[in-house]
Amino acid sequence: MIAQIIGVAVIVLLAGLLTTFAIPVEEWRTGDQCLTPLTYTPVSTESDVPRRLWIDTDVSCGYSRRTDSDDCFAIALLAYSSDFQIVGISTVFGNAPIDVVDRTTIELASRLSVEIGQTLPVHRGHPGPLAQIVSSPRPPAYEALVEALEQGPLTIVVLGPLTNLAAVLSERLALRSQVVRLVSVMGRRQGHIFHPTEGANSGILFGHGPVFRDFNFVMDVRASSQIIDLNLPTTLIPYNAARGIEMTAGDLDRLTASGRAISWLAERARPWLSYWHEDIGRQGFYPFDLLAAAHVVEPNQFGCAPVRVWVGKDPMLSVPYWQSTALLVDQGIRPLEKVEAVGSALYCAKVETNIKSKLMGRLIAGAGTDLSGKLGREGDLHASDRPALSPAQQESELRLLRKQLSNRLRKLLRSSFESLRTNRAVLEYPEVFRSY
Repeated sequence: MIAQIIGVAVIVLLAGLLTTFAIPVEEWRTGDQCLTPLTYTPVSTESDVPRRLWIDTDVSCGYSRRTDSDDCFAIALLAYSSDFQIVGISTVFGNAPIDVVDRTTIELASRLSVEIGQTLPVHRGHPGPLAQIVSSPRPPAYEALVEALEQGPLTIVVLGPLTNLAAVLSERLALRSQVVRLVSVMGRRQGHIFHPTEGANSGILFGHGPVFRDFNFVMDVRASSQIIDLNLPTTLIPYNAARGIEMTAGDLDRLTASGRAISWLAERARPWLSYWHEDIGRQGFYPFDLLAAAHVVEPNQFGCAPVRVWVGKDPMLSVPYWQSTALLVDQGIRPLEKVEAVGSALYCAKVETNIKSKLMGRLIAGAGTDLSGKLGREGDLHASDRPALSPAQQESELRLLRKQLSNRLRKLLRSSFESLRTNRAVLEYPEVFRSY
């Protein structure tokens, strides 16, 4: 009898829940309700930001219809900017299993390397969140990132969970001073529901569409908390930054017509576009991670607010006996007492209206796109003089150049010795080498 009563109650509850989907949404929870607006200021080009980049990514464009493709576009945008040098790319779990992320990243890096004339090294990272990491063996990305930080200051662009960076800095804390800028795709204001349909009224569930999570944060809350506690110079590119930008079928057609690596990316993005069109009800998808790369190459296109950031419960989004843990930001508000981490950051949620045309112009122009290049409203690129390097940048460049020359000389000598050894063996034992 009790089981029947529980069964009826569950059915009634589900029916009530489904009925709510038929009710029109009068006000979308965009995080602006009942909150004091943030004060945004334009971001100028930072002359002392190091040109050495490290990209950490869960890129898996084309893996499935519900797998986002904006990581791929973000990496391409950074690779095409000749004002920066990508010293390494690390992979991490997230959008797909690590094996899928590895294969996709290696394929993408290979195609881009041919275009830019520079090898983009890819290093396998952690396959799961920080809580699942065992002490050994460490993934290749760990040692590679440690070495890159030891060689000089880095701007680190994290397009997935913060697992790889947290794993390194939890053991090599002294290296945190080498992280001159961390750019990460996460964070929100209290009460914000990531509801991409937002009035399109043609998505699934009677036009309500799906609700997105703050994905990179929730995939490894512990890693995010550790990084926030370190209070690194952090820039957060939130969901809000991409809300006014849609990559449509026409945009993908233009990129496909380029016939280069970006064409390969555009084709792999079409299943993701189909998901946004059919299930969400929009004509294009929001390019979340692309905006993180855009902030690196076009910082003056963003408005950013200096904020307090903390990991804790969202009092404006809760159900009885449960509140979600979130990465929250605000100005002038003290977080609740029970928080997991507290820090500060730049919260860059405002973008210029013409940023899409600039980014499309850079992607279509391809390799050799300078940070100082000026793009017209239709995406035409006009060359201009490269900005002068600061003394700190010049010293960093010289150290890097000496390191590169030393490595190349070592490889050249090793190759020469191997060649001499092989030639001697061929002369002494020609019958052994005849089949090669």
